[in-house]
Amino acid sequence: MNIKRLSPTYDRRSVLKALGLGTASGFLGVFGGIPSARAGGIEKPSNTGSLPSLTIRSVKAIGTAPQGANLVVVKVETSEPGLYGLGCATFTQRAEAVVAAINNYMPDFCVGKDVDNIEDMWQSFFVSSYWRNGPVLNNALSGLDQALWDIKGKRANMPVYQLLGGKSRFAVDCYAHADGKSPEEVAGNVQKYMDLGFQYVRIQQGGYGSLYLAQKPDFKDAGFGRPTDDFMDENAYVQAVPKMFKEVRIRCGETVELLHDTHERVQPMNMINMCKRLEEYHPYWIEDPVTPENMDWFKQLRASTTVPFAMGELFNNQNEFVSYMADHSFDYIRCHLSQIGGITPAMKVARLGEFFNVKSGWHGPGDVSPVGHAAQCHIDLAIWNFGVQESVEFSDKLIEVFPGTPVLKNGYFYVNEAPGLGVDIDEKMAAKYPINNKAGRWTIRKRDGTIIRP
Repeated sequence: MNIKRLSPTYDRRSVLKALGLGTASGFLGVFGGIPSARAGGIEKPSNTGSLPSLTIRSVKAIGTAPQGANLVVVKVETSEPGLYGLGCATFTQRAEAVVAAINNYMPDFCVGKDVDNIEDMWQSFFVSSYWRNGPVLNNALSGLDQALWDIKGKRANMPVYQLLGGKSRFAVDCYAHADGKSPEEVAGNVQKYMDLGFQYVRIQQGGYGSLYLAQKPDFKDAGFGRPTDDFMDENAYVQAVPKMFKEVRIRCGETVELLHDTHERVQPMNMINMCKRLEEYHPYWIEDPVTPENMDWFKQLRASTTVPFAMGELFNNQNEFVSYMADHSFDYIRCHLSQIGGITPAMKVARLGEFFNVKSGWHGPGDVSPVGHAAQCHIDLAIWNFGVQESVEFSDKLIEVFPGTPVLKNGYFYVNEAPGLGVDIDEKMAAKYPINNKAGRWTIRKRDGTIIRP
């Protein structure tokens, strides 16, 4: 029966009856000209080959610090000779703890398992220690997860972004870091980055919290704390930031997007008042306005100012984003890919953000390995709700240790088109730059010595 000849007066039931849907004879009568239908089965494609099953042969951690910061990479070798994957497990402040977690616990968990079952591997390792959501084990898991995606891309002979859906943009738009001891110096450095092609620049005056503004604090005279502990004058900081934004806007214009990181060092009411003063300079985002302990303040932040916020650098668990995204608390996902568990959970967070108009802004400082930067860039290329990516200038030594490192050009990151994540490691070169157990300077105090939470 030719459907085009059916009378317009036929109702839905008549059409279905005429087509014979619901009976095998009617279906075959309508589609009798299709060979596979006459054969009673679905025609199989001519190419029925599939990838051979592969298992994990070994897992180990590689620690290296060619650019100063401790970097930790997971290497997963497979039962196919020469086929391995790399993933970033960097927790620079506790690098040796992550190395121990990988080398002491991961082989027994991984060896002999199918390399293709990434989701199952992720879920099972996440709960394998029972206690979960800690940064050390999450970093270990991140390295494993990224390494498995690297292997999958190599097996498919495709860059990882292709496995995630293909490109949504030609390259990854990045922001640079402009600092200075004065607003004028910051503005001059912003202009330098603009001349290099950057359209996004993060501005800081004297580092996080404008520490140079602080005079000698009373706690040091009293011999409280350590001599190396830093001091931040919160009032001086909240007064300095709007002046810095104003000067940069005057000298650099309105087209450049300006970002700023408060690093959770300001009390919520002071943050609200500062952000209200920043509105006229329309920042692209203000990062980490409150500590994870003060997340309930986001409701008042949102009600008090129109400044966009980026949040999540200190989040460990993908579930920590859900309610805040649903409430439209912040505008950019600022999590550390090696902190929340790798590509698998990061894609879930990114896809969730699409439904609530939350964009990506992955944490990408110098204490993320080139493997981790590549993993972030592959996600950036694939997701629709990409915002901007933090950039870092890779030293020659780092590039020598990590061949295939993403290239920064005209303000964009470019990944190479090699299968997988595209980054390798020279283990002999990496061994020349061993990691150390220095924890970094994250102890900041008020004038009386009270700890400020970063």
